[in-house]
Amino acid sequence: MRRMMIATSLLLAMSTTAMAGQIYKWVDAQGVTHFGAQPPQGQQATLINTSTPSPRPSLAEETDEQAAPDLETGDDPEQAAIDEKTRQEVAAQAAERKQYCETVRTNLSQLQNNPRVRTEVDGEIRKLSEDERQQRIAELQKSIAENCR
Repeated sequence: MRRMMIATSLLLAMSTTAMAGQIYKWVDAQGVTHFGAQPPQGQQATLINTSTPSPRPSLAEETDEQAAPDLETGDDPEQAAIDEKTRQEVAAQAAERKQYCETVRTNLSQLQNNPRVRTEVDGEIRKLSEDERQQRIAELQKSIAENCR
């Protein structure tokens, strides 16, 4: 029984590389990077080596918020520029989300701590009813739960 378990484990370990197929990488006209088992027709694609695992980043790189996954860009300056642009867009979106979350949390705090809230509607300032105030509190809590971590 023990020999059978060892043989099965050995076969499973060796079969992972045998089952891995070829993977191709290409960039379309819009600058989006694609991966697939078949290369696209009439477009240059790069064959990616799947038999060797990519190196794991160090702990310092994993904890850095600005660290991005190490992609196999090679010597392609066009792809490097696209990657950098994407990183900048992601960072800008993260900053916008952070600002949005701070604003929503501040508004929620104001609604929860102040039972007499006034709002401007069509140029008129009026007091929110308790039902309206509770409804807005529920909406803000839902927004925080969906959009903020």
